Amino acid sequence: MPELPEVETIVRGLAHKIVGETIARISVTLKKIAVAPKGINFERALIGEKIADVSRRGKYCVIELSSGRKLVTSLRMTGRLVVLESGDAPYPYTHVELGFESGNRLAFSEVRQFGRMRLVEPNEAWDGELGVEPLTKAFTPERFLSMLSGRTTPIKVLLLDQRRVAGIGNIYACEALWEARIRPDRPARTLTAPATRRLHEAIVDVLHRAIQMRGTSVDDYVDAEGLKGGFQNSLAVYGRSGKPCLRCGRTIVRTVLGQRGTWWCGGCQR
Repeated sequence: MPELPEVETIVRGLAHKIVGETIARISVTLKKIAVAPKGINFERALIGEKIADVSRRGKYCVIELSSGRKLVTSLRMTGRLVVLESGDAPYPYTHVELGFESGNRLAFSEVRQFGRMRLVEPNEAWDGELGVEPLTKAFTPERFLSMLSGRTTPIKVLLLDQRRVAGIGNIYACEALWEARIRPDRPARTLTAPATRRLHEAIVDVLHRAIQMRGTSVDDYVDAEGLKGGFQNSLAVYGRSGKPCLRCGRTIVRTVLGQRGTWWCGGCQR
């Protein structure tokens, strides 16, 4: 599932390719994928709209329109947003396609059909339940420590709670905990101030490095050009069960926390 670095990579690619484009035509082949406010027709509402900007909020791609409306896209497990040039063949499993006046198109492809492209009105507070962005100044060590205070939830499960920190998923929670030398099942409230600071720094570091390498392609993720990321070649623990830890040599193990596979090292994550 695309997490913050993958969505950030997609957003940067889209911003380069579609900002300034005007929507001339729309094709929706699966109605449940394209969601509009009650009483508004998704297709008709978008014709003539100009792409003003593209941004990210947590794991959501936000296409900002000239009217103030937004197209908020959740890629979920297998969603892809890929820009096609005029004359390119249709992209496989495309359920929503925006055609621009230039002849280029934006395809929203979703094999498993869990993703959504939602039309949001200008004043709608659609992201009210999302937590702090971890790559902003608002994500301070002190604020992070306050999130953990009194929480008996395993720290790895807490990191996946989008109401607290927006954008971290399974891959980067595992990687940040390894970098900070913290057991994923440790109760959040038991982290000391130094351990919390280490984890805060690890989260920011891992996310920045993953963005620099255009995300992690371990399953279906590709960027706006249909290209895979590169951070899968730098993973320390995620998906490496049975292999030696890159730091201490102990065998990486896989356990389950919060119904999610969790990779970690019993040697140096204590």
